[in-house]
Amino acid sequence: MVQPVGRLLHRMGLSPNMVTLAGTAGVVGCSLFFYPRGELYVGSVAVTVFVLFDMLDGAVARAAGADSSWGAFLDSTLDRLSDAAILCGLLLWFMGDGDDLLLAWVTLFCLVSGFGVSYIKARAEGIGVNCDVGFAERSERLILVLVAAALGGLEVPYALAGGLWLLALMSAVTIVQRLVETRARLTPPSQHAGDPGT
Repeated sequence: MVQPVGRLLHRMGLSPNMVTLAGTAGVVGCSLFFYPRGELYVGSVAVTVFVLFDMLDGAVARAAGADSSWGAFLDSTLDRLSDAAILCGLLLWFMGDGDDLLLAWVTLFCLVSGFGVSYIKARAEGIGVNCDVGFAERSERLILVLVAAALGGLEVPYALAGGLWLLALMSAVTIVQRLVETRARLTPPSQHAGDPGT
């Protein structure tokens, strides 16, 4: 489905990294412009457009035959910035006109734990361990926070608060899952059986 769009963007002269940078700039800009102003619905729609655009970098890379380790690294790094910008925009809203300090703390926890989820996986893979477990992957986190923010902007009762609390819970559980999985893969079976305290 995305391949024809990727080929079109490639014919227009866009490189995969240009698509990545444009998508990230759009997400960051929209998040930090709309959300702190309380324009949650419009902001969520705009952010979603740029998130979808950012997902086209792989299709452009395949169309150009230019898959690269640098491109994958850049994409992964900028994804973290995009995720942070979305939650920072909401955090600024809660601390300002949103006037909800409890949800500000929940949003801050979602921000930090989201980085934790990604870091644990990257660190585990860096030492040769596959840690692809947990149900709070980036796509699930993005969908949840954007839908919750959009519904909050439409003044659906408890939608934004419920979405953020659920995101916080999912992220916390995923961190535990990944820590347990990584420990299990790094600990020899003999230590599991003979020394439960290690």
